[in-house]
Order: sequence, then C-alpha cells, then structure tokens
Amino acid sequence: MEPSNSRALSPETLAKFSEGIALVLSRWTALQMAVENGWGGRESRQKSSNLADSVLSWFSQSSDALYIDDLENFLDEEMAVSFNTEIEDGSVEEVAEQLMVMHEGCLEGNYESIEKLRNLLPLANAVRQSKEVSNDDTDESSDEEASDMVVDEPVMPKEMAVNKPKPREMPDEDGWSVVAPKRNRGRKPG
Repeated sequence: MEPSNSRALSPETLAKFSEGIALVLSRWTALQMAVENGWGGRESRQKSSNLADSVLSWFSQSSDALYIDDLENFLDEEMAVSFNTEIEDGSVEEVAEQLMVMHEGCLEGNYESIEKLRNLLPLANAVRQSKEVSNDDTDESSDEEASDMVVDEPVMPKEMAVNKPKPREMPDEDGWSVVAPKRNRGRKPG
C-alpha cells in the first residue's frame, strides 16, 4: 500500500477517525479475546482503550509518511507488550489495512467506512448469538440425523469377562485380607 499523506486531520475529522478506530478494534476478534480472557491482566479493558488512543496518536502525531508495514509492526508490538499475545492469524494485517483505508478516507472527507462499521452488529453480540445457535443445535437431535447415522456394534474380545463374578478375597492364614484396588473400594463384596 502506498504511504498515507501526513496531512493533519481537522478536530471534527479527528473525532470521527477516533470513533472509527474504536469500531475497528472492537471488531478485532484477537483483541476482544485478549480482553475477555484477561490476557493483559486486570487492566485488559483499559489496555484496549489505550491501544485505540495509541493508534490515533500514531496516525495524528507522525510527521513522516505513514506506511502500512509500520502500522502492522506497531499493532504487533502493542499486542505482545500489553496482552502477551503473538497474533499469527493474519488479522493484524487486515486491521492495519482497514485503519489505513479509513485514514485516507477521513483525509478526503469520506466517512463511509466508519458509517458501515457503525451500522454493523457489534462483534460481542454476534459471537454470543453464534454460540447460542451452535449450543441449540447440539442439544437437539432430529430423527433425520439419527436415521443417516451408521452405528457399529462394539467388538468385545473373548477374553474379556464382563459380568463374571469376581472371586471373593479369602483371608490369609494369619487373618489378614488383601485390600482391593482403589477403584473397587467402598463396594461391598457379593
């Protein structure tokens, strides 16, 4: 991607871009997992908010041309330092590209990408709903599923004694009995 212009954003545009950054980060699954699971410690939510502020500062305070590779490295480093997380799923690159495109749009007065993100269902609700749907599917089994399923009968080796009575333990000549293994303790013989 070409370097982004280092033109300054107006205060109004900066506020919209800040909202856009927060929206992008709120939809970044890796970051949300890190926050929900406390990978950054007790302050994980605050660290997520700080990341949004740091990204805004990265864009607004740079006097040099902005390159996507630099943003990717910045995001990688922030996730490693703040959340002890190495992101290897390609999402850092996707998030960086989204932010660069959004920044270019804001420089041109185009806030369409921010509007689209604003109108999308929040990620947390989408994840929660998908978990509910998948849980509903696993709780119920239909007759169709059961009729298509082929079930093999378990093969029992001949030497396995399933229901044979176990021999009673006879006390030794001195009157002592051998204690049964732990799995059989508590059961009364016979």
